[in-house]
Amino acid sequence: MRHGNKVNHLGRKSDHRKAMLSNMANSLIEHKRITTTVAKAKALRGYVEPLITKSKTDSTHSRRTVFSYLKNKDAVSTLFRDVAPKVATRNGGYTRIIRTGFRLGDNAEMCLIELVDFNELLLAAATPKKTTRRSRKPATAKTTEKVEDTTDVVEDVIEDSNVDSPESNVELDDTDKASDESAEETTEEK
Repeated sequence: MRHGNKVNHLGRKSDHRKAMLSNMANSLIEHKRITTTVAKAKALRGYVEPLITKSKTDSTHSRRTVFSYLKNKDAVSTLFRDVAPKVATRNGGYTRIIRTGFRLGDNAEMCLIELVDFNELLLAAATPKKTTRRSRKPATAKTTEKVEDTTDVVEDVIEDSNVDSPESNVELDDTDKASDESAEETTEEK
């Protein structure tokens, strides 16, 4: 029975496992994302997240503690200089595991493990895009054009009817004059 055995041995002896996790942590810090199996990614997450938390306090002691795990000066300096300021406000959860499918050779479940604050695609999608409002022509401009067009048509019809028949030389009655004046007033107002 495996009661209380929380460590995934990953099919390796302890020295081999520690060296592998150290190398994977160096690669993750350097490249910000790596592809590996899900079991190794889960083991790596438990290995590297305490180191990132330790890097938030930039002191000689914390640098030496992190160096004892990573054993790589470049990775330690990158961790304290680049990674720590970006994760300063985050309380844990510095890595993300994204499952990518199964490996062809042995059908092992593969995944992508990455540092959360270094994924530019998701950060760009998370920032709200500015919405631009496009102004459209006011509705009054359209109605005035229509009113002018109908007024021109009505005047043309009246002129044509006056020219064609001699009986139509009669002046317009008061209602027609009032409607013509109101149409002209609306076009002048707008």
